[in-house]
Amino acid sequence: MIPRFLLLFAIFFFASFESVQANTVVSIDQQTTGPLTLSAWLSYTIKPSSSIMHIKSQPDHAWQALPARMIKNIDTQKLWIKFNLYSKEKDNIHRILSLDNPHLDKVNLYHFNDEKLVTRLTMGDRLPFSQRPVINNNFVYSFNMKPDEYHHFFLEIDTKGHASIPLTLWSVDDFTEYSDHLSLLHGFQLGALASIGLFSLFIAITSGSFSYSYYAGYVFSITLFVATLYGIAFRFIWPQWPILQQFMVPILLPLSMIFGLLFTEKILQLKKQSPYMLKLCRYGISYAVILLFISPFISYELAIVINIISLLANSSLLMFMAIIQGIKGHKLAKLYTLGWSTVLIGSIISGLMYLDLLNLPFQPQIPFMLGLSFEIIFMAAVLAIRYNDERQEKLIIQQKALDQAELIRQNKEQALLAEAKHNEKLELMVQERTLELEVALRELNQANAKLTEQTTIDSLTGVKNRNAFDKRLQAEIKISRRQQNPLAILMLDIDRFKSINDSYGHLAGDHALRLIANALSVNLKRPMDLVSRFGGEEFAIILPDTSEAGAITVAEHIRHSVSELNIYWDNQLIKLTISIGISCQIIDKKMDKSALLDQADKALYRAKNEGRNQVQLYCDGSRSHVETIC
Repeated sequence: MIPRFLLLFAIFFFASFESVQANTVVSIDQQTTGPLTLSAWLSYTIKPSSSIMHIKSQPDHAWQALPARMIKNIDTQKLWIKFNLYSKEKDNIHRILSLDNPHLDKVNLYHFNDEKLVTRLTMGDRLPFSQRPVINNNFVYSFNMKPDEYHHFFLEIDTKGHASIPLTLWSVDDFTEYSDHLSLLHGFQLGALASIGLFSLFIAITSGSFSYSYYAGYVFSITLFVATLYGIAFRFIWPQWPILQQFMVPILLPLSMIFGLLFTEKILQLKKQSPYMLKLCRYGISYAVILLFISPFISYELAIVINIISLLANSSLLMFMAIIQGIKGHKLAKLYTLGWSTVLIGSIISGLMYLDLLNLPFQPQIPFMLGLSFEIIFMAAVLAIRYNDERQEKLIIQQKALDQAELIRQNKEQALLAEAKHNEKLELMVQERTLELEVALRELNQANAKLTEQTTIDSLTGVKNRNAFDKRLQAEIKISRRQQNPLAILMLDIDRFKSINDSYGHLAGDHALRLIANALSVNLKRPMDLVSRFGGEEFAIILPDTSEAGAITVAEHIRHSVSELNIYWDNQLIKLTISIGISCQIIDKKMDKSALLDQADKALYRAKNEGRNQVQLYCDGSRSHVETIC
C-alpha cells in the first residue's frame, strides 16, 4: 500500500501542473449526444471529516483539477469530487450520471440546484444492493434539468483499494443502449466461462479425471472472480451480503492460483517429466493456500497488492515451466505456453495499472479479462487434445487386450475341443445311467404314492382311514382353537349291521359298507369336509367351521340318503338305517380330540338307545334328541 503522506504529496504535485478553475461548467443540451466523460471537468479536494456545507463553502483555490492518472488509481480514505452542469436547452432534459466502478465502498452524492439541495444519495458495496436508487451493476443516478439551470454535484468517496472514478453523463437512450450492449458482452463472457466449467465438471464426474476436476475448479473460480469484478455477483448472488464484497476478490485470486497450479501439474505431467518442477509447483500451491486463509484477515489494500504481485509471480512461474517442457518436446506444453502467455501479458498490464506504474486509456481489469478469456479457450483446447490422446491410448490398450483375449480364446477352444471328444463317451455313459436312474426313480415315486395312498385310504370302502382321520382332526382342532370357529364331529353307526353278516354273509356286509361310504361322500359338498371309516361298521365325519344347526342338517341329509338306499344281494333287497351322534364345539385350550370324540360317541350311544335311525346332538348336561324323519 502507498503511504498516505506520499499519496498526498503526489496529489498536490500533479495538481500543480493541472490546476483548473472551480467554476468550470459543463454545458449540455438535447444536441449533446453519446456518452460525455466528465474527467476533464472534475475537481477534487481532500477533507476527511468535513460536512457537505463546509465543502460547498470552500473557495475555488481549494479545489484542484483531477489528473487523468489519478482517475485511474486513487488510493485514499476519503476524497471529495466536484463538477457543475448547465442546461442551455429551452426545454426540460433528462440525464443519467453513471459511476462505472462497482467496487467503491461508499459514495455520498449531493445534488444542488443553485443553492438548493435536490438529492442526497448514499451508494456503495458496503450497502445491500437493493438500496441503490437505480438497479444497475454500477452506481447510477437519474435527474432532470430545466432551462438555464445550474446544477452542482459533490461526491464524497470513501473507499479502500482501487478507487477509479469513471464518471459519465448519458442521455436515457444512449445509456439504455450501452447497458444492453454491456450486459450482452458480460453475459456472453460469463456464459462461455460457465459452460466450459460445467462441461469440464461433467467430464470429470463421468471419467474421474483429476485434470478436468482441477480445470473445472479453475474455470469456476475465474468465472466468479470476473462476475465479482463486473458487479454481477453482488447483484445476483449475494445482494444482501455486502460484507462478501470485501473478501471475494482477495479469496478468489489465490483460489484460482491453487486450481491453476494443480491443473498445470496434471496437464504437463510434472510427476513424470520433472520432479524439480513438481516440487516447485507444490510450493506454489502451499503459498496460495496460505494466502487464501490470511487474505480475509489483513487490510483490503494490502491483500490486493499481495495478490496482484502473487498473480504476476504465479503467471511467470507457470510460463517458465511451460516453456521448459515445450523445449523438451512435451506435446501439450507449446499450446499451454501460448494460452498462458495471454494471462501473463494481461496480468502484467493490469497489475502495472493497478499499482499505478502504467497509464492506459481503459479500465485496469480489461487486459486481465481479455487474457483470461483467451487462456480459458486455449486451456480447453489443451484438455481436448489431452482427452483425445488418453482416448487413443485407451483404444490401443483395449485393442491389445482384445488381441490377447482372442489368442486365449483360440487356445481355450482347442483345449475344449479335445476335452469334448474325451467327454463325449463319458457323457453317453452318464446319459444311459441317468435314464436308468430316472426310470427307477419314477417307479419308486409311483410305489411311494401308492403306499402313501394306502396309508390314508380304507381299502374296503375307499374313504379315509382312521389314521388320516386322527391327523385331520388334530389339525382342525388347532384351527378352531386359533380362529374360534365351531368344529363338528359326526359319529355314524349302521343299525343292526351284524344281522346282515349273519343272514347274507360277510361279503354282503362289505358290499353294504361300500355303498354306505359312497352315500356319505356324495352328501359332503365342501372340499374341507372329511369322511372316514372309524372301525367296523362305524364312520366318522369332520365338518370344520360348522355350527350345530349346520351339522344337524348335514346329518339328517346323510341319514335320509342312507335310509333310501336299495342294497341288493343275491336279488334280495336289503334296507339299512344309521344312527348319528353329533358333537359341535368351539375348541378351548382345555379340550383335545379325545374329549370331542367322546362327546360324539355319547351322542351316538344315546341315538342307539332311543330307537336307532336318528340324529342326536351332544350337549353339556341333558340334551333333547333331534327328531328324525323316518
